Amino acid sequence: MELAEGGDLFDKIEADEGVGEDIAHFYFKQLLGAVAWCHGRGVAHRDIKPENMLLSESGDLKLADFGLATMFIHPATGERKLHGLVCGSPPYIAPEIVKVGEDNRKRRHGEDKVGYHADTADFWSCAIVLFVLLVGNTPWDIPDVDKSEEFYHFCETMGRPQDDLWTRIPSDTISLLRGMLRVEPSKRFTLEVVRNHPWFTRTNTHMNSEGKAADGVSLATNMIERLHIDFDAPEFQAPAATATVSQPQAPPPAWAAAFASTQPETPIADQAMDWEAPPRLAAHHNLSASQPTTADDRTRAAITHDAIASLLSQEPHMTQFSQSHAVPVTLTQQARAFKDILPQNSLARFYSAQPMPHVVAMLHSALHALNVPVSAAPAGVAAAEDQPRHAYIRVQIRDGRKQALSGNIVVESIGEGGLVEVRFTKAKGDPVEWRRLFKRVVLFCRDVVIRPNE
Repeated sequence: MELAEGGDLFDKIEADEGVGEDIAHFYFKQLLGAVAWCHGRGVAHRDIKPENMLLSESGDLKLADFGLATMFIHPATGERKLHGLVCGSPPYIAPEIVKVGEDNRKRRHGEDKVGYHADTADFWSCAIVLFVLLVGNTPWDIPDVDKSEEFYHFCETMGRPQDDLWTRIPSDTISLLRGMLRVEPSKRFTLEVVRNHPWFTRTNTHMNSEGKAADGVSLATNMIERLHIDFDAPEFQAPAATATVSQPQAPPPAWAAAFASTQPETPIADQAMDWEAPPRLAAHHNLSASQPTTADDRTRAAITHDAIASLLSQEPHMTQFSQSHAVPVTLTQQARAFKDILPQNSLARFYSAQPMPHVVAMLHSALHALNVPVSAAPAGVAAAEDQPRHAYIRVQIRDGRKQALSGNIVVESIGEGGLVEVRFTKAKGDPVEWRRLFKRVVLFCRDVVIRPNE
């Protein structure tokens, strides 16, 4: 299969803030191009969401995971087909999918199943993705007036809710979103209408005449400089303050049982660990992702704290911990491609100079304060001195939109200089929600986080 060298798009999007209008426009146009290509061949994706959007090494979008894709045009007759499978992620699916699921569940014996147009439902999902690109959050949990207060108000106000998220949408984009999010599928904007909308046809300096990234370095720099963690934010004092952010895994609601998924609910303990090597530290100093086990390896990995601090200053993701959030000029001058600024590796990581047991204890305190259930003894903490020293904390919760979110927090010693790396490796769930969890844990652990000198 083709490799998406740029990693996950939404790992690089700031939770609750988005990427800015120009970059949102750039990736929305590329998403629509991918969807149009599929629809032109009679194929609907049916699972358009952040998890399924990857990047090339130049920063261009790649639509992935066609496990739920379907033919919506009969190949023999050319007629449009209806579909009854309830599938996708609830915050991103169209309301007719929810309604079809309920109607089919309640149908009497002998009655035919009802269906929906899969291609029209794809456009609704694309609009939700655009919303997330612009503001860093989804507008509702599920498009069902009986289960989502936000969606109820959206319908009651005819697409003009007054909550904070909608007031942050650029005025030129509102009409496009309202047209693509019309509850009645027959009245929803078609591909042709979307492509002729003034906001869609606006010029974009990030895009060349072929619809690809014009300057990968500039695109990546703009994206990474929007990532930031406000260390001046007040401490989270009580668990109640974040109870709606991350909730312990609970049995899914009745309507969720009908949803098909290309990522089954596999117990997290059975999943392979994602041992990511720190990209630049490993590349420049032959550091493995864990403690070296031979004398020669230990010699190569013996780096002073000053040398490590110097290397960290050249790590692009360290800008999210700085006050200016600006990428060092020396790094942008040396960069030749998108991947030189925004590597494939997850940006949800930080470094600490504190002893690893202390860092692990801080992480446990943070997770408990956020109502995230964790085991009493993380694996790996009690490893012998002559063995690789690492620990990992399993996370399995329901996020702020009541969707499954799981992964691991990997804590690992780097070399022999006393540096500890903490990596948040997502296994399943919304990347924006995963970053939101990462940011809140970092705020709790602010006293042990290494920040760039400014």
